Amino acid sequence: MLDLSTIGLTHLTGVHRNLAPPALYEEAIRRNEGWVAHNGPLLVRTGQYTGRSANDRFVVKAPLSDDKVWWGPFNEPFEQDKFKNLRRRLKAYMQGRDAFVQDCYAGADPNYRMKLRIITENAWHSLFAYNMMLREFDEEVLANFEPELTILHCPNFQAIPEIDGTRSEAFVILNLDERFVIIGGTQYGGEIKKSVFSAMNYFLPQRGVLGMHCSANVGPDGDSAIFFGLSGTGKTTLSADPERSLIGDDEHGWSDDGIFNFEGGCYAKVINLDPQAEPEIYQTTRKFGTILENVGFDEKHRIVDLFDNSLTENTRASYPIHSLPKIVKDGCAGHPKNVVMLTCDAFGILPPIARLTPAQAKYHFISGYTAKVAGTERGVTEPSATFSPLFGAPFMALHPTVYAELFGKLIEEHDVNCWLVNTGWTGGPYGEGDRISIHYSRAVLRAAMSGELDNAEYVTNELFGFEVPTSCSDVPSEVLDPRNTWTDKAAYDTKAHELAVLFTENFKKYADRAAPDVQGANPTPPALV
Repeated sequence: MLDLSTIGLTHLTGVHRNLAPPALYEEAIRRNEGWVAHNGPLLVRTGQYTGRSANDRFVVKAPLSDDKVWWGPFNEPFEQDKFKNLRRRLKAYMQGRDAFVQDCYAGADPNYRMKLRIITENAWHSLFAYNMMLREFDEEVLANFEPELTILHCPNFQAIPEIDGTRSEAFVILNLDERFVIIGGTQYGGEIKKSVFSAMNYFLPQRGVLGMHCSANVGPDGDSAIFFGLSGTGKTTLSADPERSLIGDDEHGWSDDGIFNFEGGCYAKVINLDPQAEPEIYQTTRKFGTILENVGFDEKHRIVDLFDNSLTENTRASYPIHSLPKIVKDGCAGHPKNVVMLTCDAFGILPPIARLTPAQAKYHFISGYTAKVAGTERGVTEPSATFSPLFGAPFMALHPTVYAELFGKLIEEHDVNCWLVNTGWTGGPYGEGDRISIHYSRAVLRAAMSGELDNAEYVTNELFGFEVPTSCSDVPSEVLDPRNTWTDKAAYDTKAHELAVLFTENFKKYADRAAPDVQGANPTPPALV
């Protein structure tokens, strides 16, 4: 049995190390952690936490990392003494309980991978780690496995804010100096994977490797592409191209050698999943080994219902990437030929596709713009702009300009084409215009990937400075210029200036540390000149 006393875990009733999915299924069912559904997926419930608890995430303020961490709302400081006391209470809690351990990796490139030890009290969370991380099957390697990051995951333990210094019973606390993460009070599986991602995004940039919240695929000629995008922009859907092989759907690194997946699995939203539009992902919800979080099902026949949102809209499937038919097996590819930044613009201002200069690409990378539609809330008629630096600010431990400079260096060195793609509205804002057809979004991406747009004629947008093609196969020319789709051109101009002001105001938070060329990419509405 693995000796965990070296990290203070003693008097355990058992240590289940590196169990395979069948054994983890047996343990999960025996412990009443879930149900086996028709065709084999494991159904689980995560209680009140059906998504990440962003307000309960902290980073320990410690000597080695203090001057590197981007302190603020995404990386809130936590006292070292409080961390030690809470970890001590977790260790005491684990006495008399079983521990499930997965020794695994983050990072498909052996030169940059991180050894992980994920310790949890639940069998299904151990299966989650098995699915999501990269696995090691060599027994000799496992016998001498020394982790570089340890996660102690006790979802049934609840913190006491007055004693532990947390905001609630839930907590996710990263100690980057000690390479130790503690998680408690929440059953949501995504906290495990995003904690690993956060650690990778702290350590790798210090080695010159960019961590990215993106999907990636590669074409038949070996041309890889990266797709950045916040929730609702179509990142997973548009990167799942039947003509291209998936590298990964969420987390990647970009080094001097090329791009590589951080993970060994996928964590897909499955609410209202369409078997015709996304047949590969749909099939995973019918497979043994897949974990379905908060997905509804018929209790008598155990038939899953992907349209059931009674628990949450954020229903999830966790499955190994090899469950998909067309993948890059080693998780690595060369430098990307194209970088796509997806935005769902509910103002109806941005074009279906625009070509960016390197400076503009860095600017939009820092901005991470999309728009959140609040149409279901009473009295809310206007969309609200959302800016998430790097398209994943909650998982970035360093200042955004650190990643932006790395990003800029890589796209310039490797002559990468950068595109801004709007999957939101056209012909007017949300409530008046129409959502851009998915067929048009696929068409502009196909044209970009094939090289068709390399020889297209472009016009420069006077406000934002990017270039917009005047023609593209399978897309009406009037759709390419969003102003042409508005009946009231003056209303378009007014709304465009409003959006430019929002960009400018948001960028003020980063301007003092941004390079001059990036500052020059900031839109300059006449009202601000």
